[in-house]
Amino acid sequence: MPPSLTVRAETWPLKGAFAISRAAKTAVQVVVAEIADGHIVGRGEAVPYPRYAETVAGVVAAIEAQAVAVAAGMDRAGLASALPAGAARCALDCALWDLAAKREGARAWTLAGVSETQPSPTFDTLSLDAPEAMGRAAAALRDWGALKVKLGSASVVESMRAVRKAAPAARLIVDPNEAWTIEDLRAHSGALADLGVEMIEQPLSADADEALSGFASPVPLCADESCHTARDLSALAGRYDLVSIKLNKTGGLTEALRLADAARAAGFGIMVSCMVSTSLALAPAMLLAEGAAIVDLDGPRWLTRDRDHGLFYEGGRVHPPTPELWG
Repeated sequence: MPPSLTVRAETWPLKGAFAISRAAKTAVQVVVAEIADGHIVGRGEAVPYPRYAETVAGVVAAIEAQAVAVAAGMDRAGLASALPAGAARCALDCALWDLAAKREGARAWTLAGVSETQPSPTFDTLSLDAPEAMGRAAAALRDWGALKVKLGSASVVESMRAVRKAAPAARLIVDPNEAWTIEDLRAHSGALADLGVEMIEQPLSADADEALSGFASPVPLCADESCHTARDLSALAGRYDLVSIKLNKTGGLTEALRLADAARAAGFGIMVSCMVSTSLALAPAMLLAEGAAIVDLDGPRWLTRDRDHGLFYEGGRVHPPTPELWG
């Protein structure tokens, strides 16, 4: 019997509102692709993202359009030719990795030729809010040890002072999600450096980051929306110090591994990051955590409940997926 493909959309409620500079949500919509081969089922999950003109219906349709190719034995290389980088390819690519691991009776990291995945420290995210509320949220996570702070264009330094006061020993990174101008960056970066902020993620819009050329930031800068695949790296030299690798952007684990290798070769640091999603979406990203400067794989911690066999979080660390979850 040839492999069969099924696709479904799911909605997972959040513990509270998750806000960034461009939007807020109280639930996350994901798309799951499953490839069945006899009694073996490979699974992959992705999050359609409006920032990249993705919709749930569009991602489901794009995956369903590959059913004939999947039945004919499409592999990951064929998938890369069939779909562009993005959520649809991500879900299918990760399902193919999971299927291959189960067929081989091996873990995905062995098939990928990378080190066995180990527990990793991970940042936890503070949603955008008023400075006082962000301070209270940071106090609740004081023992986590590493916090990623979502910021907008207002009350930047005030918010970070409140966070630092509430979590004086925590590692801190910030993410304005493209909300700043170069003038904002110049105005805020010195104060953020004084507060011990280790990194600023995508301060400017991706179509405006040429303004970063020649700017000597006192805090290292990381490309997120400006970096999707390895093809983007050449334009980032001289503007960013690190690149954020998200499987949703790369179109799955296959290109994410390629991007990580190419980024290191080009002298960029690596941040491994995620969308708010279930553990199924994050499990493949765990293969990239070894050697990354920043690991930000906390998405399931925002859910009211996670999948069965979800990733295990303890003491500021995330543990590798079990085979029952993925890979």
